[in-house]
Amino acid sequence: MLVIPTAPWAHALFDMLAWATSALTGTVLHRWRLRDAVERLSRAAGPGYFLALATGALIGAWAMGSFNSLRMTTPTLSHSIAGALAGAIVGVEIYKRAAGVTGSTGTPFVAPLAVGIVIGRWGCLFAGLPDGTYGVPTSLPWAVDLGDGVGRHPVELYESVAMLAFLLVYLVALARRRRWAFRRSFYVLAGWYGAQRFAWEFLKPYPRLIGPLNVFHLLCLGLIAYGCAYYVADVRRERAATSSRTLSVLRRDDEPV
Repeated sequence: MLVIPTAPWAHALFDMLAWATSALTGTVLHRWRLRDAVERLSRAAGPGYFLALATGALIGAWAMGSFNSLRMTTPTLSHSIAGALAGAIVGVEIYKRAAGVTGSTGTPFVAPLAVGIVIGRWGCLFAGLPDGTYGVPTSLPWAVDLGDGVGRHPVELYESVAMLAFLLVYLVALARRRRWAFRRSFYVLAGWYGAQRFAWEFLKPYPRLIGPLNVFHLLCLGLIAYGCAYYVADVRRERAATSSRTLSVLRRDDEPV
């Protein structure tokens, strides 16, 4: 069992490191592969887009985090990255529907968000029990002692490793110019984040809401459904556009001269 000294200051340190690394990642990928995606976002997104994104993320983070933590033994206000992601999605999709914007505009945010989670979760781990993100007791060899002498699942590291795996797959796909990485990667991110987070929630001592499920289980199911539904819809939209262009070319070639 690995003993992790509680260091509340580490949370802020890793948060700053996560923000800085996310910004650097976004800049590098913009220059390397995502220039077109960033330009597409710029054309589609006016000031209202980023206002909707920020407002949705803020409301979602504190609403979902506090809904969970206020039902715990020691009620307190809190925020959640899962809630922020879900809130941002809702805010942006409402804006896009009102503005008539179709297709994914989230590609430039995929790698920065993944990097932020990979690094930020280490801050949650070092912040210890007061952070409220610890796992349930376990006797596994890689259990961590957060200061109370109890071996626990390092759920923060589980999530960090899972998102690192996604990030590596995504970067390889960008290098190989896979279509999904440029057009639908945000939907894949949402689905993957929801799936891996859904699994780790069973290893947290959060209050149950429906049967064995807590509020984040339900939120993650929503993220999975969103990712799958929008991925499929975009594939169909792309195929329809391709078929339309093909038919137009055939029609012109078939005209008599």
